[in-house]
Amino acid sequence: MAQRCGHQIVPADFPELRTLVWNRDPLRAIDADEVFALYERNWRFVDRDRLSDKEAMLIRELTDTFGHGRMLV
Repeated sequence: MAQRCGHQIVPADFPELRTLVWNRDPLRAIDADEVFALYERNWRFVDRDRLSDKEAMLIRELTDTFGHGRMLV
């Protein structure tokens, strides 16, 4: 995965994240810490059944890095 924690992440590469950034350009990269905050703040809108393996791994990496292993949802 090219967009790892500590880098920028392109929302268009992750379907559920893309839905969370409905008011932004999904092709514009976002800092990883901001992506974690978006997932955490809007978790109720994430359809966990639709998460791809790639996106689930991203969320785990972000949670480990920025949430110290915990997402406050």
